[in-house]
Amino acid sequence: MKKTYNLFVGTYTNGDSEGIYRFTFDAANGQFSEQTLVAALPNPSYLKISGDKKNLYAIQETADFDSLGGGISAFRLQNGMLEQLNSMGTGGAHPCHVSLSNDGYAVASNYSGGSISIHKLKDDGSLSSQVQFIDHKVLDTVKKSHAHMGEFVGQKLYVSDLGLDALKVYDREGEDYVPAKQASLNLPDGAGPRHFAFGNTGILYVINELNSTITVFQKDSNSEYQEIQLLSTLDNNFKGESFCADIHLSADGKFLYGSNRGENTIVVMSVDAETGKLETVGRTSVEGDWPRNFSIDPSGDFLLVANQRSNNITVFNRDKVNGTLVFSHELKFPRPVCLEFLED
Repeated sequence: MKKTYNLFVGTYTNGDSEGIYRFTFDAANGQFSEQTLVAALPNPSYLKISGDKKNLYAIQETADFDSLGGGISAFRLQNGMLEQLNSMGTGGAHPCHVSLSNDGYAVASNYSGGSISIHKLKDDGSLSSQVQFIDHKVLDTVKKSHAHMGEFVGQKLYVSDLGLDALKVYDREGEDYVPAKQASLNLPDGAGPRHFAFGNTGILYVINELNSTITVFQKDSNSEYQEIQLLSTLDNNFKGESFCADIHLSADGKFLYGSNRGENTIVVMSVDAETGKLETVGRTSVEGDWPRNFSIDPSGDFLLVANQRSNNITVFNRDKVNGTLVFSHELKFPRPVCLEFLED
């Protein structure tokens, strides 16, 4: 029997949206019901639910949370509702991503601020006063930092910096993060690494916003990442401007998906089980404009896309064997940018 799931939607609030919304999503047919505003918040453009399902964290992608820039808010999750615990500044303007460790840390990536803030969490999931601020602007005197995503992996923290064309890598030492031995995974000038996903067997996939490519890295015998493949996300016949956004692996690791803003497609790639290398399967129109974040539902049968400019969330049936997508239906909804499922 197919389940229903709570789906939380982060938005930009410079239109008809007021903050974070919750829907009930039916995994039998991909339909939405019970739209509820669960938190009035300015520009909650990225959401993350904790591994124990007790807390949700939201970015406030603004420059005026306080005198230094944007903010991050912690919520208690209970019966699909949100109770705000507290909020703190991220130390930089326009944070655009938040990620969680499995041992009580949150990292916010400040896009305009060119920095990250690492927040220690209290036992109840609220934000403590213990914050480490890492400034990427001092790392390069020519390029302008735009931190876009952080991800904790064990005792390491990886941060994609679109402006520096690199992933910066940090190791945990005590309570702080310091540059790792391989402190930077460098990409070509103008690539613009935005988001990334870890595969199995030491594989890392990076989607590059500015040159519309996916770079595949593999760990070598020294446990350092080396590039092994580069693919375009666009159709060879596409001539317009396009900018990549999000990237996700299917739960079984067999398929990789990426969003193209401009071409307005989801590119589908198959993953070689032995090497981790990619082969393009095809691409599907998002049936909207400017796809940001997208998400595969917990059943794996649907892929949902948040189309920022066309004000709709589109739903696709996903073939688990071939990875392909077929458009099913849409939900008209203002300024959606992030889709986060609460899995049972």
